[in-house]
Amino acid sequence: MTLQLTVPNMACSACSDTITNAVKSLDSNAKVNADPKTKIVSIETQATEADVKQVITAAGYTVA
Repeated sequence: MTLQLTVPNMACSACSDTITNAVKSLDSNAKVNADPKTKIVSIETQATEADVKQVITAAGYTVA
């Protein structure tokens, strides 16, 4: 499943790394592309959308 999520408070590459690590803690095989410029996170994962949003939120980010 591919998800495209908007994360408005992702500001820099460190933010994208934090989000990537959070998603990979849920699904180690996930492919994550987090772009701080567009605020878009594209994720290929077997995890549910709800679980992915939960780990990103737990990492301190807002998912719009």
